[in-house]
Amino acid sequence: MTSAADSPAAAPPAFTAEAATLEQFLAGIATRALRFAEGGLRHREDARDAVQDAMTRMLGYRDRPAAEWTPLFWSVLRSRIVDAQRRGLLRLRWLSPPTDAEETVDWADPGGDPSQRQEDRQAWARIVDALRRLPQRQREAFTLRIFEDLDVATTARVMGCSEGAVKTHLSRARDALQRYLEDFR
Repeated sequence: MTSAADSPAAAPPAFTAEAATLEQFLAGIATRALRFAEGGLRHREDARDAVQDAMTRMLGYRDRPAAEWTPLFWSVLRSRIVDAQRRGLLRLRWLSPPTDAEETVDWADPGGDPSQRQEDRQAWARIVDALRRLPQRQREAFTLRIFEDLDVATTARVMGCSEGAVKTHLSRARDALQRYLEDFR
């Protein structure tokens, strides 16, 4: 009698559990990663490519402890965004209104009545517009600290700067967003 572990089709238990955990991690972070990449690249298809590439690269880090995956993923994704910008893949479509064929970012919560959903979409559109006005480093610091809830040390490691620089970028981003959104209150 042979056990399931002796079967050639069965993978080692540790490998399977580790792969499922990394899969769950990547599935849980996908939407936020796309938003982050879209903020840096200003085009959904380029953002999807960057996120997909970052996720593929994470497969090489499968053996790392799960506690390292979050800062590692954001570092890899940020690097992919910068690479795309340097290679000139950044399209300037965001300067013109989207066509019917293009997808637009819809970050609003789908719950509530239609008028509330419209107000939510308008609110998110204003917030996204305000975020896009920020310089890249301020937008990154704000997104990683506020939306992703990373601590200052992890954000500094992801951005490749000091903790003091993260605090400065975040403070300036908050001030700028407050000015941009002043009439929105």
